Amino acid sequence: MFQVTFSEQSMRELNQLDKLAQLELIDPISSLKPADLANPREPLGRFHRGEREYYRIRSGDYRFYFEVKGETLHTHYILHKNSLEDFLLRNKLPVSEQQLVEQDSKFWKYLESLTKK
Repeated sequence: MFQVTFSEQSMRELNQLDKLAQLELIDPISSLKPADLANPREPLGRFHRGEREYYRIRSGDYRFYFEVKGETLHTHYILHKNSLEDFLLRNKLPVSEQQLVEQDSKFWKYLESLTKK
C-alpha cells in the first residue's frame, strides 16, 4: 500500500468537500497497489510528460493526476471533469486525454497555473 500526498492545488479541491465526500473521493487512489500501477486498466491510466511518468485515475466526477515517488503517490492535481471538458472546448484541443497530455503543452501550462492561485 502506498502513502498518498497532495499538492496545494489538490488540497484546495479536497477542502471544498465535506469529510465524507473527501474519503469517498480519495478511496480509489488510496487503494492502489503496485500491481495496479504495473498494468494500468480503467479507471487508471499512465502517460509520459518529458522524462517523467504520470498516472491518472478517475474517482466520481474528478480526476487525480499523480506520480509515483518510491512508496508515495504524489497527487499534483485534482480536477473536476467539467473543468477539464471546459478547457478542452475553449482551447479546441484534441478530445483524447492521452493526446492532450502527451502532445499539447497548453494543458500543462493550464494545470501549472492552478497551483499559482
